[in-house]
Amino acid sequence: MQIFVARLAGTPVFDPAGDQIGRIRDVVVGLRGARPPRVHGMVVEVRPRRRVFLPITRVRGIEAGAVIFTGKLNVRRFEQRPTETLVIAEMFDLTVTVDGEEMTVYDVAIAETKPAEWQVTQVAVYRGRRRRDTRVVEWGEVSGFDILQEDQGAAGLIASFESLRAADLANAMHALSRKRRDEVAHALDDNRLADVLEELPAGDQVGILGTLAPERAADVLEAMGPDDAADLLHDLPPDQAAALLALMEPEEAAPVRRLLTYPQDTAGGLMTSDPVILPPSSTVAEALAHIRQQELTPSVAAQVFVTRPPNETPTGRYLGMAHFQRLLRDPPSTLLGAVIDPSVDAISPDLPLPEVAAYLAVYNLVAVPVVDEHQRLVGAVTVDDVLDHMLPEDWRERL
Repeated sequence: MQIFVARLAGTPVFDPAGDQIGRIRDVVVGLRGARPPRVHGMVVEVRPRRRVFLPITRVRGIEAGAVIFTGKLNVRRFEQRPTETLVIAEMFDLTVTVDGEEMTVYDVAIAETKPAEWQVTQVAVYRGRRRRDTRVVEWGEVSGFDILQEDQGAAGLIASFESLRAADLANAMHALSRKRRDEVAHALDDNRLADVLEELPAGDQVGILGTLAPERAADVLEAMGPDDAADLLHDLPPDQAAALLALMEPEEAAPVRRLLTYPQDTAGGLMTSDPVILPPSSTVAEALAHIRQQELTPSVAAQVFVTRPPNETPTGRYLGMAHFQRLLRDPPSTLLGAVIDPSVDAISPDLPLPEVAAYLAVYNLVAVPVVDEHQRLVGAVTVDDVLDHMLPEDWRERL
């Protein structure tokens, strides 16, 4: 049986009892010169986003949509050895030579050659930039896997990650070498890269942003949420942050500049400046249509803030908030002014982080409005923002 590794990416892994314990993220092989590489095992991502090693000798079946193993799985974090190569992370997109012609790798096939012994058997390659003239050739027909390449592409690697959520793609990128991480970042489009940067540790964010051309870095910051962009700019040298802000479109930079005026450990430094805001004359039906937008996070979509015009931060006078559950209980034609919750008081931008967390906990809220001295809504602090700042700085790396 022969299996192409790209099809294995994301495949569920089941233990002998039939319980799913994780998903395949890569295949580990050992290069042996001209001889076909031997498969050592698979990198499996288990909850919570920990990558562990599954020896190939433990694999008892690879079926449609499932990998089944026997014995116990060592949950110690996977650490790649110097003699090992990751197929998806390091072999995809390499430029190799086939019959004297340069080709690009987009997939690799493995097969069981003996009981519990697997090897790389074939390589899928293509010519040119747009995957023309695709071919599947035997391992022995290919040369160049042992050559360090300065400018390795990332199209095949990104294709194998296409179905991953931003947080999982960020985890996968964090596990790559610095060189491959930068190559993947350069190949992602601005919106996808922005989503991934929001999920990466601060060190990775700064490192990746520093490899981008200033104009593109500004475009990516524009695609990020204003609060996440402000957090990232806080971590940059002041001169670099100021230069990137100057390159951003004025309307995109304005909310980021406002957020940068607040200390990071206050409500103003935590808040998002883009909650769902509507006037009191809007209906329940209109509010539900707004919070139904796919790009909104659950914490942002859990309520609608009601203000006098203008309805972009800083808004007109803040009137109250309407919870998602209340919107579901009232007729679609009901005006928002009639369903706001008068019991939730807004907080000021200078409220310290511990007090913001306590406020959310006491009143069982997922978001709290933030108003300025003129009672204008300037943003909202969501529970995920609070968790992000209260957890240890390296919590993403620990996961």
